[in-house]
Amino acid sequence: MEGPNRVESNLEQGSTYFGVQVFSYAELEEGTDNFDPSKELGDGGFGTVYNGVLSDGRVVAVKHLFENNLKRVEQFINEIKILAYIRHPNLVMLYGCTSRHSRELLLVHEYIPNGTVADHPHGRTAKSGLLTGPVRLRIAIETANALAYLHGKDIIQRDVKINNILLDNSFHGKVADFGLSRLFPNDVIHVSTAPQGTPGYVDPEQAVDTNRHHFDINLANMAISRIQNQALHELVDPSLAFETDFAMRTMITSVAELAFWCL
Repeated sequence: MEGPNRVESNLEQGSTYFGVQVFSYAELEEGTDNFDPSKELGDGGFGTVYNGVLSDGRVVAVKHLFENNLKRVEQFINEIKILAYIRHPNLVMLYGCTSRHSRELLLVHEYIPNGTVADHPHGRTAKSGLLTGPVRLRIAIETANALAYLHGKDIIQRDVKINNILLDNSFHGKVADFGLSRLFPNDVIHVSTAPQGTPGYVDPEQAVDTNRHHFDINLANMAISRIQNQALHELVDPSLAFETDFAMRTMITSVAELAFWCL
């Protein structure tokens, strides 16, 4: 019987895993300058993502899962199985991974240069004005198209939030992070589609902000209240000129109607 080191060695010699390329830990360690903190692209509840360069010159995003335990291995395999056979312009592509027997669990995705949607209205580029109203609407439509494609493949993402929607050079949206996704088996009539991410960060049912009034802590409740009381302007980013631009006001009102039906 082969030992773990022998298995890892075999898996890392140009083989594939669930149809994706297997990279050696050493190559990804070198490509990220030993996971240099200056190369961090972001982190979440499950791991840190680093910018890296493969030996063939491809620029990539390397997700380094925090723990190598049974639960993480399950999420690691789950994300590989989900992403190995799907292709859509609004889904982040998986290039490969390390072996599950590797000293660390690493996933290698295409590099998406403009960060997440959350970075722009709320984060480091909040005042740049790059996320105009029409661009935001297009990203929402692209995200919906990606989710519709997944549903057509019997895949439920279960962790959709603005932190998991990345933006490319042209500000087109790409849905990422499939560790918590579910394949819907053909022989069952129900599986849990409940949001599975960190409470307080899952849109919209669990999105909360304890700095708001206690009636408004839950974002969904706040939105319903404002729309019902014709106070939509209190929900809208001031940079979108809701009060002064008629076309923008019309578009946002239409989006709010759709949001209300969903909520």
